[in-house]
Amino acid sequence: MRVARLFFFVSISFLLSISLAAQQTATSSPQALLLLQRSAAALSGGQTLTDVTLSGTARRIAGSDDGTGTAVLQAIATGAGRIELSLSSGQRSEVCNLTATTPAGAWSGPDRVSHAVAYHNLLTEPAWFFPSFPIARRLSSSGYVATYVGHETHNAQVVEHVSVSKTPPAQAGAGAPFVQHLTQVEFFLDSTSLLPVAISFNTHPDSNVLLDIPVEIDFSDYRAINGSQVPFHIQKYFNNSLSLDFQASSVTLNTGLTASTFNVH
Repeated sequence: MRVARLFFFVSISFLLSISLAAQQTATSSPQALLLLQRSAAALSGGQTLTDVTLSGTARRIAGSDDGTGTAVLQAIATGAGRIELSLSSGQRSEVCNLTATTPAGAWSGPDRVSHAVAYHNLLTEPAWFFPSFPIARRLSSSGYVATYVGHETHNAQVVEHVSVSKTPPAQAGAGAPFVQHLTQVEFFLDSTSLLPVAISFNTHPDSNVLLDIPVEIDFSDYRAINGSQVPFHIQKYFNNSLSLDFQASSVTLNTGLTASTFNVH
């Protein structure tokens, strides 16, 4: 038991200390990069997107806690996202900001007490509800490797499956698999339109970076907003169970949101 605990704490310390500023390597699959580039172009409609605000209705399910109400989802392209839920079961919010010198995140429930998001749960994607940003950020940032997994069926749709993760720094050594795994995101792109059908990644308990909990985001009801394609229906599955069902009623793009909107207190 002591050995297991020592291994866990050494792993956490190591992950917190290593740099994630590795340079892009030649291991990316040309086919994977091309698919992501074409998907990004289909989503953006050729324009530069800097921020998004989605407003609508939501249902949140967490065991016996099942609430409905309204929601506002906001994100900026550089790596920050905020969710505000006003539900029959109470107010809930979550913010993740990777643009700060030290990435940070926090969530709160009906009691409005702020709880920090564990660092290892900040390494996937804060704007998971707006697929244009996760794809564009991985194409424009150094250190990511894209792999073409294959032509397959996902949720009864024919898709192109692309996996993206961070390249471990040279000094990562034995910790390299942790870097790759904690940053890995799966993209499932409709084979015809290349619009994302779903993305998936793993989250983890605050105290156990080694335990994977699957998260999947499903996108549908794409609509054109100023030439860009935006999914109006977003469903989040936590550990294979529906946890959030969001239907947008309005979407605004490029309104001037800044990183300060996503400050973590």
